Amino acid sequence: MPKTVAVIGANSARRRFSNKSLRAHEQCGWTAIPVNPSEAEVEGRRCYPSIADVPEQIDRVTMYVRPEVGITMLDAIASKKPAEFWLNPGTESRELIQKARELGLDPTMGCSILDLGVSPSDFPDR
Repeated sequence: MPKTVAVIGANSARRRFSNKSLRAHEQCGWTAIPVNPSEAEVEGRRCYPSIADVPEQIDRVTMYVRPEVGITMLDAIASKKPAEFWLNPGTESRELIQKARELGLDPTMGCSILDLGVSPSDFPDR
């Protein structure tokens, strides 16, 4: 069974790193789940308004929203008990990291796309 990844802030704009992350995870065999209250569908997948709405077990959460938005999502993320929690560049803040750790999340600061062994440049903007 493929691992699942929730892409927080997934976006239909193919130039956005959240979109590239969704495509990269899928290319690498993950079941990618877009999460964004402003999108109904991303890359042909149903987009959930909140991670709390995702019915599946989530193995990895990768965040692509500003820290002041992300910090408001941490309780819902922690309730899903993901094995991995990635804070991509620009999503982290001292307060967010501290609260994540207090909730039992062990944040990894870095590009989750690169962790897959691919580059964001491998995914065209169109």
